Amino acid sequence: MKLSLPEDTFAGYTTRQLNALFPDGRDVRAGELLPLFRIAADRTAACFRCVLLPGYCRDGEPYLNHLHTDQYAVLLWFLSNTVWAQTQDEATANKLFALNKALHGFSCLYDTALPDRFLLLHTSGTVLGKARYGDGFVAAHNVTVGAQRGRYPAIGSGVALLPGSSVIGDCRIGDRVSVGIGAVVYERNIPSDSVVFRDAEGKLAFKPARSPWSANVFALDRLTQQPRGARTPSE
Repeated sequence: MKLSLPEDTFAGYTTRQLNALFPDGRDVRAGELLPLFRIAADRTAACFRCVLLPGYCRDGEPYLNHLHTDQYAVLLWFLSNTVWAQTQDEATANKLFALNKALHGFSCLYDTALPDRFLLLHTSGTVLGKARYGDGFVAAHNVTVGAQRGRYPAIGSGVALLPGSSVIGDCRIGDRVSVGIGAVVYERNIPSDSVVFRDAEGKLAFKPARSPWSANVFALDRLTQQPRGARTPSE
C-alpha cells in the first residue's frame, strides 16, 4: 500500500493528534502504536483494493492520504478496532474513536463488527451502531444505523445508505440494496436487489433495481476475494 507519509511518520502524526487532543497525562507512545498501525494500514489496503473512486489507487496500488478525510476516517476506525482486538487497551481505543468523531463527525465504536470492505462518503453526522454488516457496505453523510428495543438490523452485502437515510431496529436488509436519500427503514425487511425511497406522499416504498448504487464506488465482484492477511504486531 502507498501512503502519503512514511509509515512511521504517519503513525507519529496520529499519535501526536491523540496526545494533543486528549492531554490527560497518559500519552500514547508512537513506538507502541506503530505495529498496530501497520495492521490497520494492511486492513485499509485490503478495503481500498475494491474501491473504484479516484484517489484510492496510485500506480496500481491502494493509496491512503492522511489529508483525504474519508480515507483517514476508515483508517482510524480500523486502527481503533485493531487496538481493541489486539490489546484490549480501552483508553487508546476510546481516544481513537473520539479522534475520529472530532475530526470527521463519524461515530462508530471500535467493537462494532464493520466488514473488511466498507466505504465512508463525507462522514459528517454518520452513526453506525452494532448491527450486522455485509461486505461492500457504503455509508454517506448523516446516515444512522441503530437499535430499537435492543434489536439491531442485519445488513447484507453491497448495501449503500445514501445521505440522510436510516435503518433502525429489527430489519433484514438484503444484498445489493440501495436506501435512498432521506429514506427511513424502521423495523421492515427489504428484499435483495431493491432500491428504497420515499414516494410522492413521503411514505417508504421500494422497487427492484437493475444495479445497486454501491456498484458506483465498489468493484463488487472483488468482494468475493478474501482480503490479504494483515501483519501481526511482531512483524
